[in-house]
Amino acid sequence: MDSTTNSDVYPRGIKLGVDVGTVRVGLAICDPDGILATPFKTVGRDAKKNSDIRVVVKQAVELSAVQIFVGLPRTMKGEERGSAQMATEYAELLAAELSRSGAAVPVNLVDERLSTVTAHRNLHEAGMSSRNHRKVVDQVAAAGILQHAIDMQKARGTDVGRRVQAPAQSDQPTSAPTLGAASGRDPDSSTRGLQL
Repeated sequence: MDSTTNSDVYPRGIKLGVDVGTVRVGLAICDPDGILATPFKTVGRDAKKNSDIRVVVKQAVELSAVQIFVGLPRTMKGEERGSAQMATEYAELLAAELSRSGAAVPVNLVDERLSTVTAHRNLHEAGMSSRNHRKVVDQVAAAGILQHAIDMQKARGTDVGRRVQAPAQSDQPTSAPTLGAASGRDPDSSTRGLQL
């Protein structure tokens, strides 16, 4: 029996890692066998028009990606605060744009505690000056997020992270909302559309 028919088994193929920041978004990719994640691209964050989300979707389609992991920054105690809310909203917008474009690529949120700190340390140890870190640190952080996810998938033999569902199209506006734009959000909006 083919084990890939089990819905809990993770997909094989190229995957993307996404590190969401307020100014930049880092992207990383892995090989189809999920062995090594590598830094790929840094995209300027456009919270008003969300053009960066369309860039991520375009890359996913061009690379025939089978899955996208968005880093979910938690505190050392495992709590989710403002940056985690931003990452969750970004993942929801990404899932919605993928759905609109007809790309059936699942988006999972995965724990990314200390990914940026680790990325800065790795770049420093590689001899890169702190001044040049900004150009690539988001990509390196995204690679750390993706490597963590693919390593966990192999170790557990199942998919990992928290799957993000695109909101229902019927109640969606024609243009994508911007992050944090809705001031009168319902209190459960941070978990709406997510399943464990």
